[in-house]
Amino acid sequence: MVHLHEITKENLNAVLELKTTKEQETYVSTVEHSLAQAWVYRDTAYPFAIYDDDVIVGFVMMGFYETKQQYTLWKLLIDERYQHRGYGRQAVELAKQYLIDTFGVAEIYLGVHEDNEAAIRLYQSAGFIATNETDGKQIEMK
Repeated sequence: MVHLHEITKENLNAVLELKTTKEQETYVSTVEHSLAQAWVYRDTAYPFAIYDDDVIVGFVMMGFYETKQQYTLWKLLIDERYQHRGYGRQAVELAKQYLIDTFGVAEIYLGVHEDNEAAIRLYQSAGFIATNETDGKQIEMK
């Protein structure tokens, strides 16, 4: 069963070992970078390990973007060993549910690189649509 679990001293090293494919490095932040951001934005960042039963398969981080007053699906990484198994879609749904259950949000935003076609398809399959807002090469979806 796929579920989110907080990052603790017991699972931190395993989470830090998560890697994406070489091709995705342009689009996906490392876990190290994401956890550094989570520390700096610790009041508004919500990082989790993605588990399938007791195996860590990925990392997801949600957040509250204060400038725009938006809850966001901020980071998503499925380890290269576990891609193409549906974990990304399940993680997106779990992240959405976390934000709804915890904060009662009605809208969730994310940014995705315009060339990251696989991620765009993933987010579209989870109900996200482009807002026509961009930030450089990042497309905003909600």
